[in-house]
Amino acid sequence: MEKVTKKVLAFDIDQTLNVAKTPIPDEIADLLIGCLDHFEICPISGQKFDQFLIQIVNRLIDRGATTAQLQHLHLFVAQGTQYYRYEGTDWQQVYNYPLTDDEVQKITSAIESAARELGYWEEDKLQQGDEIIENRLSQVTFSALGQKAKTEDKYAWDPDCKKREKIVEKAKEQAPEFDYEIGGTTSINAFTPGMNKKFGMTHLLEELKVKKEDILYFGDMTQPGGNDYPVKEMGIDTITVRSHEDTAYALRGILGII
Repeated sequence: MEKVTKKVLAFDIDQTLNVAKTPIPDEIADLLIGCLDHFEICPISGQKFDQFLIQIVNRLIDRGATTAQLQHLHLFVAQGTQYYRYEGTDWQQVYNYPLTDDEVQKITSAIESAARELGYWEEDKLQQGDEIIENRLSQVTFSALGQKAKTEDKYAWDPDCKKREKIVEKAKEQAPEFDYEIGGTTSINAFTPGMNKKFGMTHLLEELKVKKEDILYFGDMTQPGGNDYPVKEMGIDTITVRSHEDTAYALRGILGII
């Protein structure tokens, strides 16, 4: 088999490296640690920085990742509109492109109004301290059942994305100046035009000084309208997965032929 020539492995998180909103499993952590010895590893997701730590970084440390290995881990937060890297003993923010307060208010109002009108505003199902709409600085994210809902409830809420497609359609009528993408199991990410994963991957190319052909990307939402589609559209080699088991299978193959 031909030797792997990529320099960077980039990953969506939910449904790609884990079960949605849960820490990555042991096998994925161990495989990523193995990959850190050979590649720059770049998770890119709509999630907040804290979730990257909970779901990925802490698990890698628990499984024995060294400081030297962590220096090859790059966190592209909020679709890559924020970038963190490990320097010395801590994570440092390299850049951030936040929304204005007015933009956050407009997006929030449009999405909430759309969800309420359609009967998809599930406030009564939230756990204490949770929220449906979250300001992630460079994007606003709608999570229909909140972040703390049970995984099985999230998977069941909108498996075919039809509810979220309707919410997006109505939100666009009220706030057409923003872009909306469907991601994860119950989420919609909203942001100023162009601030999607294409933006993040373009900055990845600049920050890591690599070319598109140096990257292999893994994601589950690679269809048009999905939040991984802009990466595929850029011409970056992409592997579409449906679960972290698919990703593990591919990574075992990659590590086996290095």
